Amino acid sequence: MSFIEELRWRGMLNDLTPGTEEMLKTKKVIGYIGFDPTAPSLTIGNLVQIMILKIFQKHGHTPIVLMGGATGRIGDPSGKDKERQLKTAEELDANLNKQAEQMKSLLDFEKGDNRAILLNNFDFYKDMNILDFLRDVGKNLTINYMMSKDSVKNRLESGLSFTEFSYQLLQAYDFLYLYKNHDCILQMGGSDQWGNITTGTEFIRRNIPESKAYAVTTPLLTKSDGKKFGKSEEGNVWLDAELTSPYKFYQFFINVDDAMMTTLARYFSLKTKEEIEEIEKENADNPQQYKKIIAEELTRRIHSDKAFESVMNVSEILFNKKANADKLASLTIEEFETIANEISSFKINKDLIEKGVSIVDLISEHTKIVNSKSEARRALKGNAISLNKIKINDFDFTVNKTNLLHDRFMMIENGKKNKFIVEVV
Repeated sequence: MSFIEELRWRGMLNDLTPGTEEMLKTKKVIGYIGFDPTAPSLTIGNLVQIMILKIFQKHGHTPIVLMGGATGRIGDPSGKDKERQLKTAEELDANLNKQAEQMKSLLDFEKGDNRAILLNNFDFYKDMNILDFLRDVGKNLTINYMMSKDSVKNRLESGLSFTEFSYQLLQAYDFLYLYKNHDCILQMGGSDQWGNITTGTEFIRRNIPESKAYAVTTPLLTKSDGKKFGKSEEGNVWLDAELTSPYKFYQFFINVDDAMMTTLARYFSLKTKEEIEEIEKENADNPQQYKKIIAEELTRRIHSDKAFESVMNVSEILFNKKANADKLASLTIEEFETIANEISSFKINKDLIEKGVSIVDLISEHTKIVNSKSEARRALKGNAISLNKIKINDFDFTVNKTNLLHDRFMMIENGKKNKFIVEVV
């Protein structure tokens, strides 16, 4: 398949300018996608466009990642129903540096004659004053043309500042700059960027006679309710492990709607067409297994093989009834911290453990795992209480520092389903 044919098969092609498909079949080209650093990390939503660049590079073309050090200071009105809250220059710079590092782990910037290129559009504007911008950029597009774009029309009633109105001029100039200085003739992006991208192709045509620039857009990835894909109940699913843990990242894909799996596999998997179609066929009646395959691939790629193994360790403790004391004891501190964020957890003073505390008092008074001492005794008598995966039925059992894992954690279970982490502080 060619690049466009693969996008079409994956369901990732929304629109393209005339002649784009034919042009891409005849030569290797340089194309770009812009990313404004308005958040402290890339998200699953950004991963769609990163996949476009990844597939583009796989087909021998050269991808440019354009970080929006300048456009991020303005704010893109596309898809927004109100004015953005602008970030400070310091926030944007920190976000940009973080996202740039993430990009380097997702695309190949080192090998081959089509290795990826990372640029910051702040460098295009830092020496340009307002008069130069108005004469050299603003003069080339009419108000009528700019007003015809959906990103502008959809905001006229709610209000649109001149700052956000000028955004498409900056994006257009970005394309012209890359066209002139990097031989970049293709801009790609989400379908909500079509207006901005075609403004760029028109801007190049008006500035450079006989020139030809091209555009490709992908559909916005949405859930069955029409909302943007990539948000959990807690908010964005980040690619940064400190903002969304590898465990939560993995579980997000495990818990997606079954009906989305074909779409997600084709959007995000790096497996071949034949491999994906075989997986689809084999798991047509087993969507949960399908989810595990894709969730594993993405967790390994975004985080690491080690992170995935850690996810499996945590999952086994939380969901495998046969997990034993040895398995629990083998967990790392980070894995205990992950579990503590997933289930009910309690903190107790280390002095209590140093002195020793009865199991009855620990689970009734100091943690509220049960509501009373009498309920604690009934649970112990019924063989329902486990400490670190070992059954406890002795009312006089004393819990002390020898029961701590990593000198910090204990897991207490009340029955088969109620698990708790106790942490000493």
